[in-house]
Amino acid sequence: MILVISLILALIPLLGIVWIVVYGSPTTVDGLFTSLILLAMSGILGLNALYELRKRISGSGRKQSFTAATLTAAGLVQRGMVESVLFFESNVGQPNKSIVTLSDGASSSNMLVFEGDMRNALPAGQKVEITFRKESGYNVLVNVSYA
Repeated sequence: MILVISLILALIPLLGIVWIVVYGSPTTVDGLFTSLILLAMSGILGLNALYELRKRISGSGRKQSFTAATLTAAGLVQRGMVESVLFFESNVGQPNKSIVTLSDGASSSNMLVFEGDMRNALPAGQKVEITFRKESGYNVLVNVSYA
């Protein structure tokens, strides 16, 4: 459906350029800049249509890696090996944040942002199973199991 809509919306600006050529003057400044703007709009929507077509041809039903978060009664669960933990101190009144990068051993990795300092709780190189919940826009660590 998005593919068809993108194709239709990509053709409408091209019709505007045809109208400028037939009824207006494409050599004036107004006609030139209007044509350039319409070409840019058509190009963006055309690229969107090509992206959707490529996604449809390659198959959008890919399997998720084992680092995908699963929902349990305790919260979201994420598994993987801790690649790195970056800690950032925030301004006064804002919670500190840790960016944790988890890997499944292959080429894919997943980044999670947690509230607080996670450097001691999630040491780099450890295989972990993290249980966390979302609280006021931030991930809060609930439990860590080391494998």
